[in-house]
Formats: sequence, C-alpha cells, structure tokens
Amino acid sequence: MLIFWGCGPPRGLLSDRPDNGRAARMTDNASISQPHVDTALAATVRHFGAARVLIVGDVILDRYVVGAVSRLSPEAPIPILRPDARRSTLGGAANVALNVATLGGHAILVGVVGADDGGAEIEQLLGQSPNTESALIVAPGRPTTAKTRFMAGSHQLLRLDEETVAPLDAPTAAAVVARIEQILPRADIVVLSDYAKGVLCDGVLEQVLALAARSGKTLIADPKRPDFRAYRGATILTPNEHEVRAATRIEADHDSEADRAGRAALAATEGEAVLVTRSAKGLTLVQRDQEALHFPTRAREVADVSGAGDTLVAALAVALGSGASLPDAARLANVTAGISVGKQGTATVTRQELLGALHMRDLAATDSKVATLEQAMIQVEAWHGMGLRVGFANGCFDLIHPGHVRLLAKARAACDRLIVALNTDASVKRLKGPTRPLQSETARAIVMASMASVDLVTLFDEDTPLEMILALKPDVLVKGADYTVDQVVGGAEVMSWGGKVELVTLEEGHSTTGTIKRMGVGV
Repeated sequence: MLIFWGCGPPRGLLSDRPDNGRAARMTDNASISQPHVDTALAATVRHFGAARVLIVGDVILDRYVVGAVSRLSPEAPIPILRPDARRSTLGGAANVALNVATLGGHAILVGVVGADDGGAEIEQLLGQSPNTESALIVAPGRPTTAKTRFMAGSHQLLRLDEETVAPLDAPTAAAVVARIEQILPRADIVVLSDYAKGVLCDGVLEQVLALAARSGKTLIADPKRPDFRAYRGATILTPNEHEVRAATRIEADHDSEADRAGRAALAATEGEAVLVTRSAKGLTLVQRDQEALHFPTRAREVADVSGAGDTLVAALAVALGSGASLPDAARLANVTAGISVGKQGTATVTRQELLGALHMRDLAATDSKVATLEQAMIQVEAWHGMGLRVGFANGCFDLIHPGHVRLLAKARAACDRLIVALNTDASVKRLKGPTRPLQSETARAIVMASMASVDLVTLFDEDTPLEMILALKPDVLVKGADYTVDQVVGGAEVMSWGGKVELVTLEEGHSTTGTIKRMGVGV
C-alpha cells in the first residue's frame, strides 16, 4: 500500500552535499524494443480497475468566469469583463481523486470542506463522478477553499482565493484521523495531497505516518516543505525541480544534477526512491543502490500545466496499485502527464486516452492513418465539415484475406471516407480465446493502414465498438451480410441520426479461422 503526501509549514533547508550516484540515460524514443515496452504498459493500464486509492488532503473548488474584454474601466486602469460562461471543477486533492477515477481506479476522498455553498458544490461534483467515493468532513466556521479565475478567452485577468491556511482545530483533526483509520483497511493505495491549506498539519501528518508505519504501507510524498527531513520514512518522494532545488540547494537542470539532488533528497527521507519531475525535461527516478533513470518528456503541445502534478500522482498511484514496478509506474505517469498538459485548464485523463497514447507510441513508425479515438473524432468532424460521408467498419482482422479486401473495398464504395476500428489484443483474446490473435494489434494496425480503401485506423479495447460509434457518429456502418441489420452493434444508433447500415456480401471460402486450420495452428 502507498501513501502520497505533501506538507505544511517549512522547517529549514538541507545543505548541499556531494553524491557518487551515477545517472543512466533512458532514451524512451530511441530503443528498438520500446514498442514492446509500451505494449506491456498497455496491459498494466487494462488492470487499473483493480486499484483502490484513498486520497487525503486539501480539497479545492476551482471556479472559472469566462468572458470578453472590450474596454477599460473609467474608474481605474483595469479591464471590464463581460462574463458569458461560468464553470466549476474539482481541484487539489479532489482533482487527484477525479484523475484516479477517470483512469479506472476507485477513489475514496477524505478532506475538509466548510458548511457553505462551496462545500455543497464540491459534494455535487463528486457525486457526478463514477468510481469516486466522498468521505469529506464538514467543519463549521472553516470556509471551503475556493479559487475563482476571471478569464478573457484563455487569458487570466485575476484570481480570487477564498481560504484559510490555519491548521485544523483539534476536533476536526481528530475526525480526519478517525476517518482515515476507518477507511485504511479497504484501500490499496493512500495519497496524501497537501496544498498547504492546513488539512495535513503536523498533528494529522504525524498520526497518519504512524498509522502507515504500523500497517507496513509504502509511503510516497509529494513535498511542499523545503526541508525534506519532514518526510523521513517516505518510501518515494516526488518533488518538482523547484522543490528539490530549494530543499537540497542543488540545481536539477541537467540529468547529472537531478540525479545528485535526488540522492540528497533520498538521504533526507531515508527512503527507497525519489522521482523528480522536471517539466519539459521529463522525469528523473533515483532509487537506492541503483542507477538513475531519466524519462524524456512525453508532452504534446502544451496548452496548460494546471493540475498536471495531480494527474501524474494519480497515475503513479493507480499504476503501482495495479501491480506495476516503480519504473513502469513512472513511465505511465509520464505519459499521462503529457496528455494532461495538452488540455486547457485543470483536466483529467481517461484510461482510453492513455491506452491510445501508448498505442500511438507502438505505431509511431507507421502511416499517419493510425489515430487515437480523440484524434479520430477531430478528423471525423473535419470530414463532416467538408460534407463528406464517413463510413465505419470494425473487426479483429487477424489475418487479412480476400474476404476482408472485398469487405473493405465495398465499404469504401459506400462512403467518402472509411474508418476501420480494430479490437485490441486483450479484446481479441476475450472474444476468440487465449491463442488469438496471431498478430499483435501493432502488426494488424500497420497492415490495415496500408490498405488503399482505408482512410483511418483506430483501436478499441471493449468487446463491442458501440462506445466508439457513439463518439464518432459515422454516416454509414458496414458489416458482413452474415448479420442482419437488427444484429449489428450500433446499427440502431447510426440510423437514429440519419445514417444507414450497409451489409456487404462476404467472399465465400475465405475466413481467418479456416486459414488457421489449414496452417495446422490451434484456434
């Protein structure tokens, strides 16, 4: 079991010290074996549902008031904002919980809110999130922490913070500790998410550490204090570059410096590992008695870094709770954070998005026809904007034969652009048995992308493509004539928005199963 935490008021600084640790550069994008690494990581992601994560810390309500500015105020040289949209999202520890849930894990959130509108709004937002269980403590007289951002488009004009950073009073602190002790036995992972708003004050932190020590749990700390000795006993520390520099007085700009700073932090905590997050430079993982691993950034175009740290911690927790090794959990957290910063505002990452990113890594050397669901949705919208009819076909396509070629050619003739959705390896095994597929999802996608009749290839992990059909909203749904219209998954939905189901006569004498039998391979 794991505990993540960050803490309250500073207690001092660690002095610089020499370190003899060596750094080993990991080139995520250079190794020819990397596709196999990402395939193994994808298998771990599919087990994320097994992780039960208890998150404890400062719960924050993030509010956004978005509008337009056309003039300055006559009263003062400040812009006048005319709002046209308002929204609220979960922040702080609640954002960690939300990310755990969207990644597929089960999140249990312990924190403190006030007896006010902000607290009620947080409870409402948590209730709308599947796999998220609220175990919040209401503290009368203590305001709910809320941050309101006034935005002109994507430009932030002003932020209003409504909060107190005072430590919890004794009754509230006791209630928090009692709630943690009650829930702890049914949690695989515990994340302590401290934004220095007073929930993880010294008294609460010390008791949680004692509970963790007695139960033999692994501790992972996301530090806020500049003296890392406050986290002594933590198994894994996760400071960012600024935090590790402030605590160790060692620059972490280069790999060797990040390694040395990480080892200084490791000495302070007497733990087993330090994971230094270095923004555009990626992550550095320093483990006791091992060479450091450096993971280059996996970010796409950066839109907003808000909440990226929460996303990374959530992914690390869920991956470890699903049985991943620490290096693999760090790799997954790195990919997840890279997806997060490509989104505007405090954002979450879904398990499907993470799987899609890993598939794209596997397929980096293939045709640009291969896309994630998110990319496919953008492409379909563009095609529809051009007045083109979009067709959709799906299947395992394990061994391409003339029947498949005929099906795809006829499918393409029925539309202007054709998308083919392939079952992932895990999905094929569930449908066809443990000996299938004969070819990996990577190989099948490469072959499918080479077909002239196919315009876009994507992958789905579910037993049926219904979720993908609902997301893409194709105009034509193509299936073999061995089905009837009422048997085609998604057929009713496609016809409901004016599309049609096209049944294609199959080429006789050709099937993957028959080919496998002729090869003498078990099916």
